[in-house]
Amino acid sequence: MLKPVSGQRTEAWSARTPTHQEGLRIPLILIVRFFTSALSLFILAAAGYLVWTWHDGEWQRTADGLIHIRENWRLWTAIGLLAWSALGGVVLKPLLAKPDNDPLDTTRGDGEIIPGANGAKLYVERMGRPDAPCLILTHGWGMDSTIWGYSKRDLSKSFQVIVWDLPGTGKSHPGQKGVHLSEFADNLAAVIAWSNRDRVVLVGHSIGGMTTQTFARDYPAVYDKHVAGVVLVNTTNNNPLHAMILDPLAVALRFPLIEPMMLMTKLLSPLAWLSAWQSYFSGSAHLANRIAFGKFVTRSQLAHTTLLSTRNAPGHQAQGNLSMFRWDATGALGAHEAPVLILAGSIDIITRAKKSYELAAQTPSAVVHEIEGANHMGFLEQHQIYNAEIHLFATALFAE
Repeated sequence: MLKPVSGQRTEAWSARTPTHQEGLRIPLILIVRFFTSALSLFILAAAGYLVWTWHDGEWQRTADGLIHIRENWRLWTAIGLLAWSALGGVVLKPLLAKPDNDPLDTTRGDGEIIPGANGAKLYVERMGRPDAPCLILTHGWGMDSTIWGYSKRDLSKSFQVIVWDLPGTGKSHPGQKGVHLSEFADNLAAVIAWSNRDRVVLVGHSIGGMTTQTFARDYPAVYDKHVAGVVLVNTTNNNPLHAMILDPLAVALRFPLIEPMMLMTKLLSPLAWLSAWQSYFSGSAHLANRIAFGKFVTRSQLAHTTLLSTRNAPGHQAQGNLSMFRWDATGALGAHEAPVLILAGSIDIITRAKKSYELAAQTPSAVVHEIEGANHMGFLEQHQIYNAEIHLFATALFAE
């Protein structure tokens, strides 16, 4: 019988000395994606203007009468801009990432839709050995459970692995609370109940880690009863605007720029979706998502991350962002004994590594391991390291 070792750290995963480096000085990814989408729309508008002015042309009076003159460079430039709008991604994608030696497998397994909390409908998958320790993986914002391709493959060899789509992403639909971190925590509790396991290890990336902390805060008794350990991957403990690079600027822009952008996206959701897809095909979306990766990113990893952030409803994503701006779970894990492993990226621009150390300082049972050269999506481009850390941690928890 497997027995979790609660509140203990083994030498295998706690006796390392982390290093810390400052992240790269790159603009806020949220604003970058907004402006790259705007650039794509500007290219389309410029093409339309050039076609109109070409067709309209100029009339000149000569000795033979009126002559209609059209400047053909306008037409050819418009055709070029339209071609870039439709096919620019084909050119850009190979330039932004390395060729794949181990492509990300994004296929779904044998999943099902289960009733969630507050009327939500949740897509869940279960894989691996039924008698093995159970890991529940919660993805980051704008993604869905297909982003866990490497983790599903590697970790299901030794564990039972459950993945799910957060409400408002992938195949999951939100309940009465809408797209909100408290809704996510309610539904994480529902997934744990559905797992039918006495003890589980929770793994959360970015907003998935924020969901885990919200769950610990809002469901302390359930957390203590069922959670053997937690792995937080590139996440923070409060409003992520404070965790990003150039955080004073991000905080200053919150009310005059960022929140109005989110509200406008919700209000004009169909237009925002069309704009997002146009940005995807032109390659502008790939440029925006590229800044969340380090130097090891491959084409399949960048392509799927960009596809998910485009495919998920912009209105839901905007509401989730607004929820994060009002969120704080400082000290939530510190009230519990379950061991916590915090995986941080040394060059993470979305949730800087220093936030992981702040989170650990509030959590006596926590240890930080900083992954050299990893950005926010490091669990993809350096999946061997991240999955090995999770494997070692979970194995130590469930020692004989």
